[in-house]
Amino acid sequence: MSGLYLGLMSGTSLDGVDGVLADFSTARCRVAHHAFAPFTPEMKAELLALNTAGPNELHRAALAANALARTYAGVVQALLRQAGLAPAAVRAIGVHGQTVRHRPQAFDGTGYTLQLNNPALLAELTGIDVVADFRSRDVAAGGQGAPLVPAFHQGLFGQPGRTVCVLNLGGISNLSVLGADGSVLGFDCGPGNALMDHWCQRHTGQPFDAGGAWAASGQVLPELLQALQAEPYLALPPPKSTGRDLFNPTWLEDRLAAFATAAPADVQATLTELTASACATDVLRYADESKTLIVCGGGALNGHLMRRLAALLPGVAVASSEAHGLPPLQVEAAAFAWLAHRAVERQCGSLASVTGAAGPRVLGAIYPA
Repeated sequence: MSGLYLGLMSGTSLDGVDGVLADFSTARCRVAHHAFAPFTPEMKAELLALNTAGPNELHRAALAANALARTYAGVVQALLRQAGLAPAAVRAIGVHGQTVRHRPQAFDGTGYTLQLNNPALLAELTGIDVVADFRSRDVAAGGQGAPLVPAFHQGLFGQPGRTVCVLNLGGISNLSVLGADGSVLGFDCGPGNALMDHWCQRHTGQPFDAGGAWAASGQVLPELLQALQAEPYLALPPPKSTGRDLFNPTWLEDRLAAFATAAPADVQATLTELTASACATDVLRYADESKTLIVCGGGALNGHLMRRLAALLPGVAVASSEAHGLPPLQVEAAAFAWLAHRAVERQCGSLASVTGAAGPRVLGAIYPA
């Protein structure tokens, strides 16, 4: 049976879809190819709008899921072309879907997590088995359903006898603490790029602050930073997870009300400092013995943010995941290829120590080609 899997990830940054072709025929995951498809402005706007209640949202969500499946299929075709492979050569596609609501344990004690997707359509379009809906089984077992990447991080970046931290900086930031004794802890720290991207788009027209140059041109506003850091979520102990349900433009506007005269570049600098400080605080709180922080996700390309992390973590080697064998924009997609591999093999993909579920579970639903 083929050891080749495709992983597709579209995260809370809403920039588009990263896809990888990963080989699991040996003990260590090897990523052979990478492809990316940006979201159109219209799709990005609709996916963002579907994060909150709105008119006719069930109809709109179904059509958005169809559009996502077609975008995913385009990434799959690009990867197959790069590799010179027929669909039959790939065992399965692991596809995360686009999170639009994430409320585990809320309301009725179980709560829910919702990722827009149409895996049946993706299976039709590609002719490859699709594994999707990875989070809901963990939520059903009493867990957070997130983050799901720490188990993959352990296999990829873990170092026996040393505590290593892995920080994913997507729209939301999440930290994996890979213990020297083999233990694993993981949770969402708080905002990653989501608030910074929103503010940058609003004031510069650019989708993100390239390299963090705009933030670097401003000054951190201490009183605003303190107001942002007062968010109760940041002080909660793990297991915990969050998303745009909390860290969204409304959350930001409520806290900016008392700072109406602040220069936009200073607000950007402060939002960058919020992300850096939340992540650094959690590294010091839960892994003060770690001397290594491996950073992946789009935030790893933000030079100013990386410098702020290094400044807040003296004595810790802060480096992009590329220096550890896998480029930062490929790590999450590779994780969902790995989760698909686990599902096909009927092996557990979650860690109860991370999500707080009743135990590890086989994650994902399989849609045969």
